[in-house]
Amino acid sequence: MKVGAKVPALRLPQSDGSAWRLADHAGTKVVLYFYPKDMTSGCTLEGQAFRDLHPAFRRAQTAVFGISRDSCASHAKFRAKERFPFELLSDADGTACRLFDVIREKNMYGRKYPGIERSTFLVDAAGRLAREWRKVKVQGHAEEVLEAAKHL
Repeated sequence: MKVGAKVPALRLPQSDGSAWRLADHAGTKVVLYFYPKDMTSGCTLEGQAFRDLHPAFRRAQTAVFGISRDSCASHAKFRAKERFPFELLSDADGTACRLFDVIREKNMYGRKYPGIERSTFLVDAAGRLAREWRKVKVQGHAEEVLEAAKHL
C-alpha cells in the first residue's frame, strides 16, 4: 500500500466473530493500527491510548480498529478486559498484514520469527490511504494519529 492509493476491499472477523468490512465505513475516516499480540504490555498501552482518546476520534469522525493475528476469542477477552470501545480484528491468515506489509523478522532470545511490526494506517473518507506510521513507538502515538485525522 502506498499513500494516496485506494485501499482494497478488506473483510476480517471481529472480536465477536462477525464480519467487519472496510466498505461499511465509506464516508468515514478509519484508523487501522496493527499490533503484535493481545495482552502484552506494549500492545495493552497502545490500545489504552486509543481507548482513552476514543471520544476525540469520534468527534473527528474517525473510526479506530486494532488488528493482530490473534484469534477472535483472544480479541474478545482483551477487548473486554481493557474496555476497548472499538473492535479488534483478527487477521489469522495474514491477508491484511501482507496488504499493508507489516510482517517483519523479529528476534527474541536468539529465536527469529515473522511477526507484526507495530504500524498504523489512516484511511480517508474516500477510502484512500492518507498516512502511515511504521516502527511505531507507543508513547504519544495515538495523539499524533488523532491530530492527523483532525486535519484530513
